[in-house]
Formats: sequence, C-alpha cells, structure tokens
Amino acid sequence: MVKAVVGANWGDEGKGKITDMLGKEADIIVRFQGGANAGHTIVNNYGKFALHTLPSGVFYDHTTSIIGNGVALDVPVLFKEIQSIVERGVPSPKILVSDRAQMVMSYHKNFDAYEEERLGGKAFGSTKSGIAPFYSDKYAKIGFQVSELFDDGLLREKAVRVAEQKNVLLEHLYHKPLIDPEELYQELIGYREMVSPYVCDVSLYLHNALKEGKHILLEGQLGSLKDPDHGIYPMVTSSSTLAAYGAIGAGIPPYEIKQIITVCKAYSSAVGSGAFVSEIFGDEAEELRKRGGDGGEYGATTGRPRRVGWFDCVASKYGCRMQGATDVAFTVLDVLGYLDEIPVCVGYEIDGEVTTEFPVTRLLEKAKPVFKVLPGWKTEIRGIREYEKLPENCRRYIEFIEEQIGYPVTMISNGPGRDEIIYRSR
Repeated sequence: MVKAVVGANWGDEGKGKITDMLGKEADIIVRFQGGANAGHTIVNNYGKFALHTLPSGVFYDHTTSIIGNGVALDVPVLFKEIQSIVERGVPSPKILVSDRAQMVMSYHKNFDAYEEERLGGKAFGSTKSGIAPFYSDKYAKIGFQVSELFDDGLLREKAVRVAEQKNVLLEHLYHKPLIDPEELYQELIGYREMVSPYVCDVSLYLHNALKEGKHILLEGQLGSLKDPDHGIYPMVTSSSTLAAYGAIGAGIPPYEIKQIITVCKAYSSAVGSGAFVSEIFGDEAEELRKRGGDGGEYGATTGRPRRVGWFDCVASKYGCRMQGATDVAFTVLDVLGYLDEIPVCVGYEIDGEVTTEFPVTRLLEKAKPVFKVLPGWKTEIRGIREYEKLPENCRRYIEFIEEQIGYPVTMISNGPGRDEIIYRSR
C-alpha cells in the first residue's frame, strides 16, 4: 500500500507534520523529489525540528527512511541533519540512499548565487541551495550520480570534463574563480565516504517491500503551484511536485499509489516570488504572519518572512486536481481563531470576467481576488479531537471550503503537535 503526502499550493502547507503523523502506520518513508531548498517543520516528543533532506518519518524507530532517485541529494546537508537529530536524543534512523540519486555539488550552489546576483531585480527568489543548476545538469547529462562515486577512473575523467565546461561560464559570464578538477575530485571522494554505508538499489528494495505488503509513504516537497509544468512558471521549482512524479522519483509503478493526501493550509502562505492572488499586506498580514504556524510564518530554510493571504479556493481546487487528491488534510486552522470575519477567495476577476478555474501565469498576473466573507469563531480550538465539538462557524468554514474545492477534508490539524489532529469521515 502506497500513500503520498503532497502540497496543494505554494509549499509550506504543513506536509511535514502530516507525514510525521502518518509515519506511525508506515514501514518505509520516501522523499521522491526536490532538495534541501525547502524545510519541513516537525514538532513531536523529541522537540521541534526543521528537516531539509531527511524524510519527516525519521523520528520513528520502526521506519526506514529513503532518499529516492528523484531527490537532489546534498550529501553534507543530509549528514549534518542525521547528526543533529541524533545529538538531540532521536534514535539513529535507518536510512537508504538510491544509487541512482544525483548529487548537489558545491559549484551548483555557487552558480545559483551567481545567477541571482546577475539577474538583480529580475531574480527568481532562489534559496541558493543549488537546485536549478543541479536539475539543469541532470537533464544536460553532466550530473554526478551516486553510483558513479564507486568508479575512480570515471570520477577523475568526469571531474576534468565538467570543470572545463563550467569554467567557460565562470570566466566569461560570471567573472568568478574557476573550478580546480583535483579539488572537485576530492569533494566527490568525501561524498563517497559519507554516503557509502547507505547506498542501495532503492527501486528493487521497494519492489520487494510491496510484494511483502509493506506500507510506504511518499513525501513531497513544495506544492502543486511550484510544479515546473503545472505551476506558476517560471516562478517554480525545478522538479515535479506532483504525486504522479512519486512513482518516478521513488522507482515504483504508478498504479501502486492508492491514497493521495493533499495538504492545504486554512489560509495561504508562500516563500519566494510569483503570482499570489489572495495575498494580504501591511498590519493585517503581519498579524497573521506572527500568529501563523508554530512560531510564525518564517521559512524553515531561509528564515524569510513568508508572504501570507486568505484561503484561495481557485488555487486550491486546481492544486488538489493536479495532485489527484483522494483526501485533503487541512492545517493550522487554530491560527484563525482571533478573527471576527474571515475572507475566502472564491474567484479571480481577469479582464472584467470572473473565473473559478486557475489560469496560466500571464493571466494570473492580472487576476484580482473575489472574496466571500465568513463569520469567525473567536475561540481557541486547540485540544479539540472530535469534529462535532468544533465551533459551528469553524465547521461552516471547513464545509464551505470543501464545497468550493470539491475534495473531501478528512484530516484537520488544530495545532503543531503530532497528536493535534481531528479525523473526519467523508
């Protein structure tokens, strides 16, 4: 049985908590795309953690955590992360790394920073984690695959070839220091020493696990609107954020994915640039940002203040459709308890016409939000574990959104802790 946990929006929806929670029933948890450019914040019995590469299920001693072939593997970040959780009393996690995963190199991070600097005011708001240069190299077929670390001759030859190619850009476009092939080779040898105990033929491992009836959880990074094909291109990430890619990024058949839990926040937030129709500003935004999440709406990777806005039914309906949602997990509902009234974006006005369908980016840039205002519930809802015990206006808010997006809300998170969740039957 394979379940996927993915995001409906711009990322930052609270997927880490949902994965951590569902990890209790899972045998194997797989990160299938993305890199260390976005963080998942987890609050559990061990404390509060911001994970960037490790799957969010590493806190259970019965799970195996897998870095799939679709991940942009930043080896030093992975190993610092393992050390950091073990130092805080978490049992040493069982980790496997796909031999087909490719590695983020130090020059990828440099190129990321150099390009943002070159673009100036037209920059993409990158986290400078090397993700776009990494995926560019992967598809240009000059990336380093984990399996290649174990062939010394290949590594030496490739280090020279890659340095030659990169140095043309470094010298003539960016005017930055050149790559020394010997230093690059030594960097790769360092990665080999770190990663070798964990390397595995992951797709074969998962094939056998499925035959044995194991429970597998796929964990996505970011959300539908950051997908390079179906998102707000070009302000997107460089790997597919959709559950469908889980089959490719983990190496399993697509028909094995039986449940797609798509996470939506009870309001909207985003890190980075790009169209965000229901965004709010000024004091109203600052108040929501301060109250939001656990410790406020600030990026788990960058610490940047997140952009915030009201719930966007247009974007969320589209995001759930693109993921193929079977279930919606609705998070941070407790945050909205301070509001007398809560606006919800139910449509976009574009060139005088109102639509409820999410448009392509050039039209999205022109969209103005159409709001419907719902009454707030003005009370603390943390600690409630049964749906019927939520205030009436709170239930109305959930049911209104469910009707607008057309997908069933079956989990409601009303606090950051692992057990702060309400299950709701369809």
